[in-house]
Amino acid sequence: QVQLIESGGGLVQAGGSLRLSCAASGRTFSIRAMGWFRQAPGKEREFVSVVNWSGSSTYYPDSVKGRFTISRDNAKNTVYLQMNSLKPEDAAVYYCAAGNWGTSVNDFGSWGQGTQVTVSS
Repeated sequence: QVQLIESGGGLVQAGGSLRLSCAASGRTFSIRAMGWFRQAPGKEREFVSVVNWSGSSTYYPDSVKGRFTISRDNAKNTVYLQMNSLKPEDAAVYYCAAGNWGTSVNDFGSWGQGTQVTVSS
């Protein structure tokens, strides 16, 4: 079992920045990659970013590329999502996930509880 605890969500104006954190505990040796997804009301959960366990590889969809940066601190078993130049369409509940490298929800077996990001225009 892997437990994930997210923090850092909140309300920000369009153009602003937020940093999300996700701390992993438990059977962290089983984790191959960690990712972030988001889900807006009435929409499916959407891939946002992924980083491999060593932190050497990352991947982003075009919708956030150049604005969001995923990183990890191996000593703290924590992954971060730095979000800059936020847009109203970035508003959603953001979920941290742990599992295998990929961009599908099916690639990740452990999920955090989610943290709300609200972007005002």
